[in-house]
Amino acid sequence: MTLPTELIGSLPRSAQLLAAVEQHAAGRIDDASLAQQRQDAVRDTIARLEALGSPVVTDGEQAKSSFATYPLEGLTNLAPEGAVIPFADGHTRQLPLLTAGPFRYGTYADSYLLAAQQFATVPVKQAVIAPSAISLIYPADGIAGYPREQFVADLVDQAEQDIRRCLRAGAQRVQIDFTEGRLALKLDPSGGLLDSFVALNNSVLERFSDEDRARIGVHTCPGGDQDSTHSADVDYALLLPRLFTLRAGAFYLELAAEEEPRRVLDLVAKHAGEDQKIFVGVIDPIDPVVETAEQVRDRVLTAAEYIDPARLGTCDDCGFAPFADDLSTSRETAFAKIAARIEGTALAAAALGV
Repeated sequence: MTLPTELIGSLPRSAQLLAAVEQHAAGRIDDASLAQQRQDAVRDTIARLEALGSPVVTDGEQAKSSFATYPLEGLTNLAPEGAVIPFADGHTRQLPLLTAGPFRYGTYADSYLLAAQQFATVPVKQAVIAPSAISLIYPADGIAGYPREQFVADLVDQAEQDIRRCLRAGAQRVQIDFTEGRLALKLDPSGGLLDSFVALNNSVLERFSDEDRARIGVHTCPGGDQDSTHSADVDYALLLPRLFTLRAGAFYLELAAEEEPRRVLDLVAKHAGEDQKIFVGVIDPIDPVVETAEQVRDRVLTAAEYIDPARLGTCDDCGFAPFADDLSTSRETAFAKIAARIEGTALAAAALGV
C-alpha cells in the first residue's frame, strides 16, 4: 500500500487556449478550431501530470468555462439574473436563472472524461457539480407550470445520470464538488439550507450501490477564485458533522489553508465513518508560494496522527482555476505545487512505512 494522491480538478488554462476562447467569442475562429485548441490543452495537461508521476489525472477542466456551470452549456431556458456569490476580496460570480421547464443537462461530464481518456496512460478521475449547487438556478418566485418539486425531481434524475455515465465510462472516481456546503452556513447560519443541500445530494447518492459509492467522493472547500474565498470565515466545525452524513466513499477536504489544522483533523476523526477515505488538502492553490516536499510530508504526518493511514490520501485544497478566466495562479506555479504534493506524499508514505 502507498498513500494515494489526487488533483482536485481544474488547472489554469494556457495563454494560447484563453486567446482561442476570446477569438471564438469574437467570431474569428470556428467551433472546430476552438475544439482543437481545447484538445491540445487536455493532451498537454495530462502529459505534464503523468511526467510528474501523478498516479491519477484529470483533464484540468480545460474545456469547461467553470466547474459549476458545465451542465448549463447549450441551454436556452436560462436568464442571466441568478444567485450572486460574493467573495472576500469584493468580486462576485453569478449563476443563471432557470426560466422554464423541464430541466435537463445540456452537457454531461462523461464527455470530458472520454476526451481525457484518449491521452491518459493512468486512471482518470472526473469532477461533477453537486446537484445542490445547480438547485440555486430555480427562481425564488417559482416558474408557472413547473413547480419546484418537479424541478428537484428532474434535477435528481439528471445528477444521477451525470455520475452514472462517468462511472460506466471508467472514471477512477467521480468527485462531487460541494463548495457551496460551507457557503450555505454563511447564507443561513441556522443550518437549514445546509441540511436541505445534504438531503438533496443524498437523494442522488442513495440511488447508487455500495460498490458504486466507494468510487464516489465529495470535495469541500470555502471557494477559491482569483485568490479569494467565499466562506473561509465560517467555522469548519459547523460543516463537518453534516458533511460526513453524505453517502459517499471518499472526502476531499480543504486543510492546508486552515489556521487550526489539528482542530479540523480532530473533528474529522470524530465524525467521519470508518469506511470513508479521507483526502486531506496539503497544497493551498491561493498561496502564491510553492510548498516544499518537506512541508507536504509534515502535513501528511500530522494528519496520520488522527486518521488511519489505510484511509488517508492527499489532495490540493481546491482547483487551481475553477473558472476559466481566473488568472491569479500561473500554469507553471500550479504544476510546481502538484510536484511538491506528489513528492511530499511519497516522503510521508516512506516515513509511515506504507
